[in-house]
Amino acid sequence: MKKEAAPSPEFREYVDMLIRASLAEDVGKTDVTTRAIAGKGSLGKAVIIAKEDCVLAGLFVAGRVFRTIDKTVKFDAVAVDGEAVKKGGTIATVSGSLATLLTGERVALNFLQRLSGIATLTNRFVKKAAGRAKIVDTRKTTPCLRALERYAVKAGGGENHRMGLYDAVIIKDNHIKAAGSVAEALSRVRKNYKGDGFVEVEATSLGELKEALAQPPDVIMLDNMDVKTIRKAVALIAGRAAVEVSGGVTLDTVSAIADSGVDRISVGAITHSAPSVDLSMEVVKAWTRKKARNRA
Repeated sequence: MKKEAAPSPEFREYVDMLIRASLAEDVGKTDVTTRAIAGKGSLGKAVIIAKEDCVLAGLFVAGRVFRTIDKTVKFDAVAVDGEAVKKGGTIATVSGSLATLLTGERVALNFLQRLSGIATLTNRFVKKAAGRAKIVDTRKTTPCLRALERYAVKAGGGENHRMGLYDAVIIKDNHIKAAGSVAEALSRVRKNYKGDGFVEVEATSLGELKEALAQPPDVIMLDNMDVKTIRKAVALIAGRAAVEVSGGVTLDTVSAIADSGVDRISVGAITHSAPSVDLSMEVVKAWTRKKARNRA
């Protein structure tokens, strides 16, 4: 079993809350099919297999799903989060109560497939950027799953942007409209924001960029600009602020954007449009507790 850094107690508590809610949604009062088929003395062993090439994320979550149902279940990962696995590769083995294996299968796989999908797509963007710019996530996440999805982005080699509305200032188009101009929005933030987070402003044109540079923020986000305009913007900024590109970034365009001299590229698609990867759990052995004792 390969080992990886243990999640913090706060993160474990958050994950456990999600697992309990997911099991309550799926199992309800009881798993009627498993209850009818797998007796209390039934034991089993299953393997989780990759049915396509992918980058893993969420193994510890899958393990905790089974152990939330039954603490005696053994979950042995043979890979770690962030590891690339090939189609057909075994990811983990699960052994213990057969009823627990059958009942926990779908919830465990749902988490593992979703998070590995994010890690896999993120990794594709990271490879295209080839170290020339960081790939960062956005707030375009599944409600209540943001921390987990950000974890998956990191597993895929990406970086995390602000967690929410509370830990940094990002002045976007509607804020600018509310204030009346880029300059006025920045002035109000300078006057009223006393926090420690960075200040970032969105620019959709070179005109807005020049307005922002009159009182440079920490980061300037170039929104929905073509590569030619991005290069002009980078030259205008000339190191006075970090440069982020956002809006409509795809696997086909990210390499050229990364080559334009920007610092980071935010990609909403890595969370809001990542397809779940194809994984399956297969029971490879089933026996009764009585038979297990006779073998000893």
